[in-house]
Formats: sequence, C-alpha cells, structure tokens
Amino acid sequence: MISDARVPLEHQQPYGTAYEQMLEKVRYEGAYPSRERADEAVRLVLAGLGRQLTGDERVDLAARLPLEAARILTAQIPDTQPLTGWDFVKDLAARTGASLATTRWDTGSVFSAIATHAGPDLITRILRQLPTGYALLFGRAELTPAA
Repeated sequence: MISDARVPLEHQQPYGTAYEQMLEKVRYEGAYPSRERADEAVRLVLAGLGRQLTGDERVDLAARLPLEAARILTAQIPDTQPLTGWDFVKDLAARTGASLATTRWDTGSVFSAIATHAGPDLITRILRQLPTGYALLFGRAELTPAA
C-alpha cells in the first residue's frame, strides 16, 4: 500500500498487514508495552541498518520486508565508513539519547523480526558484508576464521 504525502494523515490507510505482524513480533519479542514503542524501535533500527547495508543484500532485504519497513530501510543513504556491530548500537543510542542497554535490546528485537522475513541465507550474506559484531545482534554466534 502506497501512501500519498498529499493525503491528509487522517485519510491515509493504516499500515499493511505484514508490517502490523512485524510490529507485533517485535512488540512480543522485545516485551514492549505498546505497539507504538515497538514501531519506534523498528524505525530506529531499520534506519540504522539502511545506513550500513549496500548492494544486492540491501535490495534483497528490502524486497522481503513489508513495504513500510522496506521504505524505512531504503530511505537511508549508506555511510561511507561502515560501523562495527558495537559502534552501530552506540550510534543509535547517541541519536536517540537512550541507554546502550536499551538500544542493544531494541536492536536485537528488531533484528529478530528482520531475520524472520529475510531467511537464514540472506542473513548470512548480510553478515558477510557487514563488519564484525552484527552476528550477535542477529542472535547468531560470531564466527571468525582460524588463523
């Protein structure tokens, strides 16, 4: 469903069912008190991921996410210097003024929902593209090659 910026907010259609389901998953996984709080977390983390992800992985992830989530992801211009997983969390915390613990919680809750939509193969490709530290945020072990 495409919203038109010229249509007054009260006449716009509500979120699509797929995005509503994503918000419910994040709300449940993150134990958020409301759907609005889950939506804040989704928007924050997806925008942050949109600043990190490039190439085919970005396009493929956007194609698998609900339309509203894909728009948030793709509205961001990728940074020229990708952040490590920990720096990603610190950057999001600095942008919102939230604690590192809260931001880490938000990131894990949203990445869990993203992984459900993306599937394990795409998440593996995304993790190969991103610097270290993201695997743990996606709930996976951080594997490093033997020296």
